[in-house]
Amino acid sequence: MSDHGDAFFESRRFEQLSNTIFGVAMTLLAYSFPREQLTSADPDWRSIAHNYMPHLIALLLGFVIAGLFWFSHQRRLAYAPGMSRASVLINLLFLLSIVMLPVTTGLYGAYPNAPDIVDLYACHLVLISFFNLVLWWLAISKSDEWHLMGASITTSVIFVIAAIVAPFAPGVTRYIWMIGFIAPFVAARAERLARRGRNTTA
Repeated sequence: MSDHGDAFFESRRFEQLSNTIFGVAMTLLAYSFPREQLTSADPDWRSIAHNYMPHLIALLLGFVIAGLFWFSHQRRLAYAPGMSRASVLINLLFLLSIVMLPVTTGLYGAYPNAPDIVDLYACHLVLISFFNLVLWWLAISKSDEWHLMGASITTSVIFVIAAIVAPFAPGVTRYIWMIGFIAPFVAARAERLARRGRNTTA
């Protein structure tokens, strides 16, 4: 342990736990679907869409968001082979926020236009992105590769904007969240530019 300075925990030990938590959370998103039968004896596409479309949108949104954070989490664990006590604690809080994702996603699917519910979901996503941002900062704080934070910063800014808009225009918020899906592309672009810059200076 002493060979790694203040890093006393190998991030690889977190992989199995985090993969399990993400897998369970992403699976439980489907359990928010309503179990009651449709009111019509012979339901058509319109009645099916009316009953299930909000839940389907919430499921897809929650699944993609969880997938993005899982991808970011895996990249960070691969980048930082050692973890300090602080990063272990924040990682556990980050995983706890992921565990709660099916709960708030289910509420959002049931009440997609309720300002307080949308605001709750928006604040939850801000919390997840904040933990992710802090973890990335801890991972690269001893290096000069700050361009690796491009995706986490972009996601955090977008989710904060969505949380501000949520109480006033809950129906618009989902479109702002969808912009967050560009974060991995921002990260890839930033990494390419950084590598190009290092090659030029070399």
